[in-house]
Amino acid sequence: MGGMLIQCQDIWKSYGSRPALRGLNLQLESGRIVGLLGPNGSGKTTLIKILNGLLTPDNGIVLIDGTEPGVYTKSIISYLPDKPYFAGWMKVGDLFDFFEDFYMDFDREKADHMCKALQIDEKLRMKTLSKGTKEKVQLILVMSRRAKLYLLDEPIAGVDPAARDYILSTILNNYNPEGTVLISTHLISDVERVLDEVLFIQNGQVVRQELVDDIREKEGKSVDELFRDVFRTVPFGGGVW
Repeated sequence: MGGMLIQCQDIWKSYGSRPALRGLNLQLESGRIVGLLGPNGSGKTTLIKILNGLLTPDNGIVLIDGTEPGVYTKSIISYLPDKPYFAGWMKVGDLFDFFEDFYMDFDREKADHMCKALQIDEKLRMKTLSKGTKEKVQLILVMSRRAKLYLLDEPIAGVDPAARDYILSTILNNYNPEGTVLISTHLISDVERVLDEVLFIQNGQVVRQELVDDIREKEGKSVDELFRDVFRTVPFGGGVW
């Protein structure tokens, strides 16, 4: 088990007059797969973008591996956004070339191997691929890096259930064991088996942080069941159902 990888203290972020994060506090150690779980509009994507340095908080302190988001943190973070972002004319192999040039920690051999396992032709252009296959390519790129922090925003939302198991196994078997994977998802029952720890986020705050084994032992419930219990109590209009 490593040291403290993420430290967030009193993080506030608003879009105009609408607060997305409200004094969020968070500490995460390295060497874990962590679920970032919450209803739509709870602040999950905002938090991931702040950790990745794409957004700046209005207030508060963010430290990744002891450093504020910047050039160093970008070099140790592997980020999967919730939407595809590659040019359609690029071939799959071109993207691998690009990542190999750009990131010192990119393992081309691992990327090629995952491509073969998922039966993706590296000569195909991105614009010819289905939505699910595009998502698989992006995940291959992200998981082929030996990063300290993997930020995955809804990594399995667009793929069919049969591919979800393979993708979760890919995450489990290919992340740097000294790093941490933070997975934002609403498909809790699908990802639960790979998680070590969960964060429940609600109205821009972390309302619960616990090890998955402790939840099962103390509550006698799955993470999915506990999530439903916790968020069922929110008044209608709170963005849950």
